[in-house]
Amino acid sequence: MAFTTGIATTSRVATPRPAPAAESLSAISQGAAAPNSRLAKLRAQVPKQGQASFFFYDAHFKSDAVKVLPGEYYVDNQDLLIMTTLGSCIAACLWDRNAGVGGMNHFMLPDGVGDSGRYGSFAMEMLINEMLKRGASRSGMEAKVFGGGQVVSGMTTMNVGERNTAFVLDYLKTERIPVVSKDVLDIYPRKVCFLPASGKAMVKRLAATNTEALLVQDRMATERASSSSSAGGSVDLF
Repeated sequence: MAFTTGIATTSRVATPRPAPAAESLSAISQGAAAPNSRLAKLRAQVPKQGQASFFFYDAHFKSDAVKVLPGEYYVDNQDLLIMTTLGSCIAACLWDRNAGVGGMNHFMLPDGVGDSGRYGSFAMEMLINEMLKRGASRSGMEAKVFGGGQVVSGMTTMNVGERNTAFVLDYLKTERIPVVSKDVLDIYPRKVCFLPASGKAMVKRLAATNTEALLVQDRMATERASSSSSAGGSVDLF
């Protein structure tokens, strides 16, 4: 199913749906970029701590894009795609309409030891601070939140997805950043695309048969949470 662009103005939590059929992700071109092209310039940048640096050309959207991996964030004001894939992890997409700047992070657990973007508090701080450096203001920010799914059957004891979701919503409430839309919880992995210049976001629920890497990622998150405590589908517009 093709993605279309749009932006929601009201918050909502996804309701259960039948599991979608398997669908391949967008084609990715990782070949050499043309000299002096935007893609070449993006790849030549030295990333800051936690900043995503996997730039590619997305053939589906016909656009330059950046993949945000667990523990990373990315902020920009250009018309490129910021993309990630989520299981129990959370991606918070922030946007300031006055500054025309937006960004996304991807964290695995609500809290943990050390300064790492894999943990919610540090991930949110990195994203917000970079937004402020790009001209955004806290009073002008709005958020869209995705993820927190229980994609590993039987992994219900630690409730990582629920904990991540509760954390990010509470954090944004404390920071007085309104959540204008959300697609969280349920059992499906998600692919999220965010356009930082316009604030538009798209989410596709994925079939579990396409998510081996996500299952490994979620098991790692569950194991870390346990250790710490003892010590394609349809497209929605947001």
